[in-house]
Amino acid sequence: MRNKLGSILIQLHFNPESKLNLLMAAKSQPLSTKSFLTIEESDTLCSSEASVIPTEIESAHLGQPKGYLTGEAHIERAWSHWKKLGCPRLVVAPMVDNSELPFRLLCRKYGAQAAYTPMLHSRIFSENQKYRSEEFTTCKEDRPLFVQFCANDPDILLEAARRVEPYCDYVDINFGCPQRIARRGNYGAFLMDNLPLVRSLVEQLSKNLNVPVSCKIRIFPDLQDTINYAKMLEDAGCSLLAVHGRTREEKDGKKFRANWDAIRAVRNAVRIPVLANGNIRHVDDAWQCIKETGVEGILSAESLLENPALFGGYRTAEWVHENEENTEEGELDQGDLLVEYLKLCEKYPVPWRMVRSHVHKMLGDWFRLHPNVRDDLNSQYKLSFEFLYDIVNRLRELGVHMPLKLSGNGSPVETVASC
Repeated sequence: MRNKLGSILIQLHFNPESKLNLLMAAKSQPLSTKSFLTIEESDTLCSSEASVIPTEIESAHLGQPKGYLTGEAHIERAWSHWKKLGCPRLVVAPMVDNSELPFRLLCRKYGAQAAYTPMLHSRIFSENQKYRSEEFTTCKEDRPLFVQFCANDPDILLEAARRVEPYCDYVDINFGCPQRIARRGNYGAFLMDNLPLVRSLVEQLSKNLNVPVSCKIRIFPDLQDTINYAKMLEDAGCSLLAVHGRTREEKDGKKFRANWDAIRAVRNAVRIPVLANGNIRHVDDAWQCIKETGVEGILSAESLLENPALFGGYRTAEWVHENEENTEEGELDQGDLLVEYLKLCEKYPVPWRMVRSHVHKMLGDWFRLHPNVRDDLNSQYKLSFEFLYDIVNRLRELGVHMPLKLSGNGSPVETVASC
């Protein structure tokens, strides 16, 4: 039967092989599921069209694992894989309920060279087919792709990772979430208190997957602790390290600047590719970060939610200074970006709660001018595409005109050399 859509809903059913014994000094507690959103009627997919698994897909799953490598062989494979992907420098960061397929594709259109999925709960992903099918979608154009899991049980993490392995370029472990949800669930940045468990999670994947393992971390208050942490992850089999330059306690990105000096120290201490996360408000920040830290690339999160065209050189007015040169008014605004996003959602269905969140982020500046329109959105329990397109049209009819500014400092290819 001919496929109606080119999207993939990952619904693999894999029976894991024998499990490895854990070598750690402390026992882990079960990964809490209470903090994760339940799938209610309002969270159903934003399209009734069925998605299918296409017959043509580049799969990294080629049979038995390639074998656990250490030392020079591990480093060589880490770089070989990174270069095979084209050394992507501009990367969409993992964002819960926000870095889903339609948003990733929109960012890729405007310059993103790789992307992370939202953080996925490894236990629920392993056990719940509905969760898998609604929370993780991808397509052939959605590469390079990092699939991120939170976990505190190596066996459960491996089972979840094996389900996505054929459809991604890295399986990523979240060691950076600083929120209370992570404290209650015993995952993310709160595993920094249990480094033997951290090591066992990385080793379990690196020994048993074909695709490389990546890790996203935060820094310790003490620089040497951070360097030791990074080296331990590399030694455990991590092939790429994304470093958020804030501590676990520094949750507010607007209040605390990311520490690029700490990121540079990590970059100099390890031999695998490193990505930097923090302080990326526009594309010029990205190039400045790469220059100052020596990293292979950068991640952007919050700024992309407001402006998915960030990597294409577009800026919101907030990040344009009066005396700044080489900046002109572009032909694109956030309403245009939202319409593009909604069209992608019609093609690649996602839960409505994700769509609603993006509408608020992309039209936030517009809603501040006309809060009554935002109130109408908030009062609408069941969304439809017709309603959301009308929101944009209403704001335009009210005279909202806020074009993004376009930086004239050159494209990524012109600014920074690739591999």
